[in-house]
Amino acid sequence: MGRGGARANSGPAPDPDALRRDRPSDKATWVTLPAAGRAGPPPEWPLVTSPNEDIAIREHDLWRSLWRRPQAIMWQALGQELEVALFVRKLAEAELPRASVELQKVVRQYLGSLGLSVEGMLRNRWKIGDATPSASGRPTAPKTAPRTRGRDRFTVIDGDDDGKGA
Repeated sequence: MGRGGARANSGPAPDPDALRRDRPSDKATWVTLPAAGRAGPPPEWPLVTSPNEDIAIREHDLWRSLWRRPQAIMWQALGQELEVALFVRKLAEAELPRASVELQKVVRQYLGSLGLSVEGMLRNRWKIGDATPSASGRPTAPKTAPRTRGRDRFTVIDGDDDGKGA
């Protein structure tokens, strides 16, 4: 068994506001999604099989709801209709009484990979824009504080006059 080495999703998720994230190439990899979400009807349901009627109704509601989210813009662009449908099915099953822990783990993995959790959003390098529309009626990007260097954040405290300290 090998020990050490890189692992998928190891380490902290990327942070768009991290102090070392001032490289132009890094900023270009973040996508800001409109807070209003995706417009239009959801795609056609891609799964052929159907579960019992109760789960099918819940799947339909989840499918419609998820495709209105901001992340749905990226799912559509990436052709992830099947992944979203599988997540919907597993989520509907996980909501049932006595759902297995393993099924709940699968749902959490889908949450991350589809950008539905905070960590998933960061790992996918997606941000959601400001919910308030600008004068043009379009959502504006969130305001960020101006960048400062770490050294600039320290304040020199004036001590006693001889410079030797107490």
